[in-house]
Amino acid sequence: MKIGGIQHKILILLASGAALGLSTSPKSFFKIITLVGKEWQSINRYNLRRAIAGLYENRLITVKERSGKEVTLTLTDTGRRRVLSYKFDEMTIARPEQWDKKWRIVLFDIPEHQKKIRDAFRHHLKRLSFFELQKSVFVHPYECKNEIDFLIEFYQARRHIRFVIAHSIDNELHLKEIFHIR
Repeated sequence: MKIGGIQHKILILLASGAALGLSTSPKSFFKIITLVGKEWQSINRYNLRRAIAGLYENRLITVKERSGKEVTLTLTDTGRRRVLSYKFDEMTIARPEQWDKKWRIVLFDIPEHQKKIRDAFRHHLKRLSFFELQKSVFVHPYECKNEIDFLIEFYQARRHIRFVIAHSIDNELHLKEIFHIR
């Protein structure tokens, strides 16, 4: 199902509500509020109604009418996955100017009956430049908790994946060479 630019924007705006709920600092909270308000105002009302109808028909959102003219739009699981999939191509792990001397380790034990999810998750870790210590153990030197949480949510595999921050690892010299850390 192909969706248009306005529909894409609506899905992103609805997802930003979740980001708002997860926001821990007042600065990021107000930044999200400002951006969302501006984006909603920029959409033509007629086009907005048509786009919402299309998203509803494709089961990407639910629409609930309340008293008066108030309407609540909610992302469905399919809509949430669709929003998350937009971010895959853009995802990278930023390299800070100075390394904090911590290793991020991702361990997973995704069952055999979910082999496709396990293989896709492993592929994404490699694409993000994680080093494979063992078949289901990957390491990276830079902050990447948000990226890993994103992948975990996308694959709905939280109970099978662990994220560890370690201060040292026995093959650290080798890993520093791989990641070009001095």
